[in-house]
Amino acid sequence: MWLIARRSFAEGWMRLAATLLAAVFSIGLIAGSLQFTLRAQEAVSGSDASEYSRADVLVQGGSVDADDPYAAPDGQVALGSVAGRPGVAAVAGDAMVPVSANGSDGKLVLPPAGAGTTLRPWPSDARLNPYRLESGRAPAADDEVAVTRHVARAGKLDVGDPLRVTLPKQNRTLKIVGIVTVQGHSAVASGDLLLAAPATVQRAAGLPGGTWQSVWVKAAPGVQARRLRADLARDLGQDVTVRTAAGVRNAQSADLEGAGASIGGAIGTLSSVAVFVGLFVVANTFGTLVRQRTRRLALLSAIGATPRQIKRLIRWEALALGAVASAGGVLLGYPVSGLLTRLFAEDGFDISAADAQFGWIALAAPAAAGILVTQLAAWRAARRAARISPMQALRAASADTPGRRGPRLLGAFAVFACAWIFFGGVFGIRHEEPPGPDRTVGVCVMILMGCMTTAAALAVLAPFFVGPLGGLVGRVGTAVSGEAGRLARATITRSPRRVSSAASSLMLGVALVGATALTVLSVDARFDATGNRVMLAEHAVTATGTTSNGPAPLPRDAAAKAAAVPGVSAAAALTVSDIKLVDPPPGRPSPEEPPEPVYLTVTGADQATLPSVLKLGGHLPRLRDGEIALTSTIMKGQKIKKGQRIVVRGAQGRIPLRVAAAYHDPSHLFADQAVVSSATMDRLDPDASTQVVLVRGGSEQALSHAFAGTPGVKVLDESAYVKTAAGAMTKGMRVIYGFIGMALVLALFGMATTVSMSVAERTREFGLLGAVGATMTQIKSIVRWEAATVVLLGSLLGIGTALGTVYLMHVATGSSFLSPNPPWWLFPAVIAGAATVTLATSALPSRRAAAVPILEATKAE
Repeated sequence: MWLIARRSFAEGWMRLAATLLAAVFSIGLIAGSLQFTLRAQEAVSGSDASEYSRADVLVQGGSVDADDPYAAPDGQVALGSVAGRPGVAAVAGDAMVPVSANGSDGKLVLPPAGAGTTLRPWPSDARLNPYRLESGRAPAADDEVAVTRHVARAGKLDVGDPLRVTLPKQNRTLKIVGIVTVQGHSAVASGDLLLAAPATVQRAAGLPGGTWQSVWVKAAPGVQARRLRADLARDLGQDVTVRTAAGVRNAQSADLEGAGASIGGAIGTLSSVAVFVGLFVVANTFGTLVRQRTRRLALLSAIGATPRQIKRLIRWEALALGAVASAGGVLLGYPVSGLLTRLFAEDGFDISAADAQFGWIALAAPAAAGILVTQLAAWRAARRAARISPMQALRAASADTPGRRGPRLLGAFAVFACAWIFFGGVFGIRHEEPPGPDRTVGVCVMILMGCMTTAAALAVLAPFFVGPLGGLVGRVGTAVSGEAGRLARATITRSPRRVSSAASSLMLGVALVGATALTVLSVDARFDATGNRVMLAEHAVTATGTTSNGPAPLPRDAAAKAAAVPGVSAAAALTVSDIKLVDPPPGRPSPEEPPEPVYLTVTGADQATLPSVLKLGGHLPRLRDGEIALTSTIMKGQKIKKGQRIVVRGAQGRIPLRVAAAYHDPSHLFADQAVVSSATMDRLDPDASTQVVLVRGGSEQALSHAFAGTPGVKVLDESAYVKTAAGAMTKGMRVIYGFIGMALVLALFGMATTVSMSVAERTREFGLLGAVGATMTQIKSIVRWEAATVVLLGSLLGIGTALGTVYLMHVATGSSFLSPNPPWWLFPAVIAGAATVTLATSALPSRRAAAVPILEATKAE
């Protein structure tokens, strides 16, 4: 049997080529997804380098957020109050100023793996300095800066180049004098660093002389860090927080590990779509291979081969094919990973700080997965091959054996029951998680997985639909093509499994395209309608580029500059920051689990001009200092009532606020969770970034002229800004589109392969038709009418799956952004595209079928 398998593989390599390519593409998607996941985790956890690597103790002013290991302290500490104390060998002041930097091409330099960019002081004491100069020197003058190596690489910068930096209150151009690494890495856990002279950082942070946000402490020889921390905490009192540097580093490492696991889970979920489609394609092509060799396998049974040996024969072929496909798929995974990296970078998540991975996990895991996928795909084909009776050696290979309906129905029911594992999880998510984007995403993912499983059940049932649809197409074909249509009807209804195999791949393609298009059109239409209704301003001043946290920040003077333009009646700057809800405390997800911290995105705006540029829902009064308005969703989820006193934690520490009103932003683009006045925002976070300036009145030309000297600033009209803001809200969709696009190409390739192989399977049939007088035109017509059945069956099942997916998302999430109301042209366009692809892929096989010589047909298998 091994010799037979080897000879069959060697002689039929052209026949196996299509299945091999399908397997290579499938494994390439698996390998690319795994490669990207490992690279992303390396970019996150690989930046486990810490600027605190040489410090023993951190003395931080005021208090810090225990749930955020990267948060800046909310107070100040005098350097002199720490220096010279017993057990202290060296001290250095530290402050964190959030900034953004532009590369040599003027584009925003994205920090690695969704982190941030901060301006920090260069430690003057070498005992506390963790930075290693790879080139250049340390910064000394006010306009000099040293950068981490990732900034230099991502921005294509070098020593001596100018660096445009956006500070919280101004823009500056600094000169790069050095490029550094930290513990051999290009960035630190918190992201990219710009290192300047201490006095420069103090002025940028607004700190008086001699004070810092934190003080790094080096313990004297023989003094333990824990002991020194306890002594300093006792001596310095309640106005500071004293922590060991190792504790901060461990907290950051734990956060990085969690982020890496989240990234891996998200990419694994997306890649499951491609794996699912690949398994379908390989299974279909293997099934076609078995049908092509029905007579040969029957003859093997006739001369004594047992069903077990037949199964082993198919599995050996699958093993050989899987091994070859795994090697090619692993190599293909690297360009796939590169494509995903570029897609993520466009969405503000850059992992280019990590190099391509060549470890045993990156190489062996996708290879093993490839062999497993081909073995799973061949399992059903091997079982079918083992049931071929010796009498089938006397029949043509193109006719399906009559199968029992019961097992197929039971199999479809079992697969459909598995889908309810995911659908049932939807109710659990809705019950445990409060309303919000996280719950919506989780529910949509569960529904997507359930609908994919449902698609598998429909594929099992597809042969039952071939007869009625084939009869319908055959009647139309008979009316249009006469005898060719009648013959097409006979070939369609005689071989339902062959037709359903191609239709199953097309169904997946139509379902992917239909569900994606329906979701995108629904979301875009909702954003466009609600955004233009909420935005009363005619113009928006915004910055070019996107960070992982949203649009790039604007200079603080942007609103004043816009207000000074002739004809402008109102100019409101929207500043954005994140605050933590301290009181009321968050509830526990369950009695066994600790409560999850609740962070809110708060929008600050001048209350006098806000009503002129935005029309928010509800009754939003003019907020005074110390007041906050919350969306009704937040108030319901956190059980907060109007007039209630709450305590939040911002960059300046804990601040009590009164809930003045409940409102809602139906567009989710401008003030999605909370609104405060400009005075309250200054108390919460004086360095909050300005994301947009909404302008009413004036002309776009005059505004553009006013900001002509400000780099990276653009002026948009109302519709353009709504589209830009909506794009920032849906920035992760590019990656989803990439995965779906690759899966779609794989599905269409599988359909084309199945159609082509089915023609080769019927070499004898077409030759005999030619022998009895069928013309080339009639044979081509038979193939085309069969392709029409594939289009009809695949389109109906795919459209039904797409509509069901979006409808379930709408019902489960209650989101108005997921509405199953397609425009009239969507599904006709999808069907036309499916028909075009199907007919195009069947054109060459139909010509080849019409040209089959009679003598070749008589000796065909």
